Amino acid sequence: MKSASKFSRRNFLHYGLAGAGAMALAPTLSALAACSPAPDKKMGIALVGLGGYSNGQLAPALQQTNNCYLAGIVTGTPDKATKWAQQYNIPQKNIYNYQNFDQIVDNKDIDIIYIVLPVALHKEYTIRAAQAGKHVICEKPMALNARDCEDMIAACKKANRMLSIGYRLHFEPHNMEVMRLGQKQVFGKVTQLENANGFVYGGNPNAWRLKKALSGGGALMDMGIYAIQGARYTLGQEPIAVMARQEKTKPDLFKEVDETIYWELEFPGGFKSQGKSSYNNNWSYLKAKTEKGSFELEPAYGYGGIQGKTPNGVMPFPQINQQAAQMDDFARCVLTSKPTRVPGEEGLKDMKVVDAIYRSLVSGKQERIV
Repeated sequence: MKSASKFSRRNFLHYGLAGAGAMALAPTLSALAACSPAPDKKMGIALVGLGGYSNGQLAPALQQTNNCYLAGIVTGTPDKATKWAQQYNIPQKNIYNYQNFDQIVDNKDIDIIYIVLPVALHKEYTIRAAQAGKHVICEKPMALNARDCEDMIAACKKANRMLSIGYRLHFEPHNMEVMRLGQKQVFGKVTQLENANGFVYGGNPNAWRLKKALSGGGALMDMGIYAIQGARYTLGQEPIAVMARQEKTKPDLFKEVDETIYWELEFPGGFKSQGKSSYNNNWSYLKAKTEKGSFELEPAYGYGGIQGKTPNGVMPFPQINQQAAQMDDFARCVLTSKPTRVPGEEGLKDMKVVDAIYRSLVSGKQERIV
């Protein structure tokens, strides 16, 4: 991985106040720590679903957090429960399965439940977690459709519990800088915007991600959500319509879900951005042209190695543990009763776009985002 620290002092100075300005729009983990005292209590998080993301990213990240810790797990696999208990010193009383999940209501060690299940289960377990009196982080995409998102938001509000979506890039410095550059029009108005995210799928052909009933869709739901987000947070606007088309070069593998989708988002005032997602192309970029130059991220959306450029040079930001920053921020929000910057409403906005893209694929026409 190329180190982000390998930029010249001249580039750093030339970048000037623009680099520091990313912290003004949305503070990073270190900035958060600097602006307020550390909380007296650490929030206990229980991970629901111990698949690849929990195992490879979230659990390790929870070993680096300041405001929260791995307090419990929920799994349907006894062998995983045993392994995790030993590896992370999780007491037996904090280990649940899907049959006794609701008993978590009585566990004072667990404050936050992080839903890391197939998309079709996000709604059910978010609602059950809120009803059990726990705050919730739900992994992206938030749900199968916008209507389910609305039900999840309503359930958490009824239970007076906070709901956040696992949008780690809202805490990643390079993406935060893109938000600032675009929304503040640092180099003038954005005149062209392209986003793409995808990878060549080589996994299990029977995986849940390839089953529409469990995933809700393919690369658009899994990877395209980042490109949709990228357009929205670069401009700081909500799209009003979308036109989309798709292609499948591996129809036998992607029988039930989309492989590659291209879309054009229309924003208020007539501006249009281009986006694409794929399970058959290695894409990861955000490229913006403005009245006074260009800025870009490439790669843009990974867990690390993100790099950015502006008319002033290379973005001089460090690589951070995005998941640790995301979870620490939500724990701090819970502890201080402050709104999270990635609430359920943020996930709902993305799913409204996704729903419209799928409608456009069927109709062959531009669809309004409602």
